[in-house]
Amino acid sequence: MKTVILAGGLGTRISEESHLKPKPMIEIGGRPILWHILKLFSHASFDDFIICLGYKGYVVKEYFANYVLHNADLTVDLAAGAIEYHATHHEPWRVTLVDTGEETMTGGRLKRVARFLEPDEPFFLTYGDGLSDVDLKALAAFHRAHGKEATVTAVAPPGRYGALDVKEGLVQRFTEKPPGDNALINGGFFVLQPKVIERIAGDATPFELAPLESLAHDGQLMAFPHEGFWAAMDTLRDKNHLEALWASGEAPWRR
Repeated sequence: MKTVILAGGLGTRISEESHLKPKPMIEIGGRPILWHILKLFSHASFDDFIICLGYKGYVVKEYFANYVLHNADLTVDLAAGAIEYHATHHEPWRVTLVDTGEETMTGGRLKRVARFLEPDEPFFLTYGDGLSDVDLKALAAFHRAHGKEATVTAVAPPGRYGALDVKEGLVQRFTEKPPGDNALINGGFFVLQPKVIERIAGDATPFELAPLESLAHDGQLMAFPHEGFWAAMDTLRDKNHLEALWASGEAPWRR
């Protein structure tokens, strides 16, 4: 199965770093969050990626074009104009980088890469700023088993603030950063049939609106529940939280 990654947005809520680079290239533990996402899929033996580029897409292209160079020891023979690589570590990845436009919405980006997908073969779709320990093999198997057009991973978002249980002015219970209001949200890890792309009108279509709404209306959208770790890097605070988890050596998505 191929994996499409939406990596073209502006990342305005984390502009402290995204004014210099696209949001998926912001680093966690010295590696772009995009690298962490590819490692998630690769650990489950999904190694064929299509990355939808937009804002500062050249940064992503340069990163992968120089990936072997930056992850190997080497000898440079200046006289001969040759480079000899030593102790290289090759990821088993095949990465297709596609410029899908700076202003294109998420649905439009997916529509623009349709030509790189296999007809009638399901594929993953995810965002370039979310991490999880979701079981991707189980997600794919769930999708194939139910036979519908689309599967979305359903997660309960973590709370951001401590919660107070108050009765007659007296705090009965305090819970530090409890889960949200028990409502499930789109966790950003999809499995889709290629025919889903027919529901996308064009560049101005957000995938999260008309396409998903029509899939739900037609009974073609199934939810895969995930109760484990999930986090989206929307703000600098989120980035620092993920950084701290990685530094601890116990990041839930770490393989």
